[in-house]
Amino acid sequence: MTGPKTPKWRQLADEVRRQIEDGTYPQGAALPQLKPAAEAAGVSYETMRAAYKALEAEGLVRSVKRTGFVVLQAPGRRRVTRGTTVSRDPSRGYVFPAASRPDEPWEVHGRPFRAVVPAPDRVADHFGILPGTETLRRRRVTSPAGEPPFQLVDTWISPDAVEDAPQVAEPATGPGGYLDRLEDAGHGPISWSETVRARMPDREEAQLLSVSTAMPILESTIVGTSAQTKRPVEVTIRVIPADRVELFSDLQRARSARWPVTPVKQKR
Repeated sequence: MTGPKTPKWRQLADEVRRQIEDGTYPQGAALPQLKPAAEAAGVSYETMRAAYKALEAEGLVRSVKRTGFVVLQAPGRRRVTRGTTVSRDPSRGYVFPAASRPDEPWEVHGRPFRAVVPAPDRVADHFGILPGTETLRRRRVTSPAGEPPFQLVDTWISPDAVEDAPQVAEPATGPGGYLDRLEDAGHGPISWSETVRARMPDREEAQLLSVSTAMPILESTIVGTSAQTKRPVEVTIRVIPADRVELFSDLQRARSARWPVTPVKQKR
């Protein structure tokens, strides 16, 4: 709450936040430019900038080149049940634990694309290749229909696996997608492991997800390992803005946590 000892930049941020919430600055609207806004408020340029940057860190606005700070659409927070079961849909192929709900339509933002680009260190390490090795990446940005970008998904496929299943590099990979093509090529059944971590986005990720670089992201990395070679053949990295998802798990009691507690017999 704003009080007499609250820094001026925080007071200004609170005021602009209220104006965003009451619709004075609706979704997509640009906030007043920093210099005139600072003059109108009787503060320095840096104080006004600090107020806007605070709102950017909250995910309310985003800095857009040649436009200034633009109000973002308020995203809905989704609960992701962190199960460990991979299921299969006859029409889509493998389905991994995600934020989607049954029969909920999702849409792609922009156009999915594929390219052979230098592999980053973490991907190269999984594949056992040198960082920077030219590697196939399939990229798409998706969300529930009608919502702002929810997730950025990069699927990297090892050079050896592309040789085994050339169709994975085509725009249309056929029924079941690239995973079915990899398994058809002799790598099935593929097994998967997942690592989840929080980090800050790079500029490209922030731009594609329409968020600030000050907004933390949740990164899920799923590594698919070939049953034939026992080596990873695909790495899928899913990135979701932290303000759009929460993780949920049901905790189970081990035998040692049984209730009622069994009294411990004292030794004589």
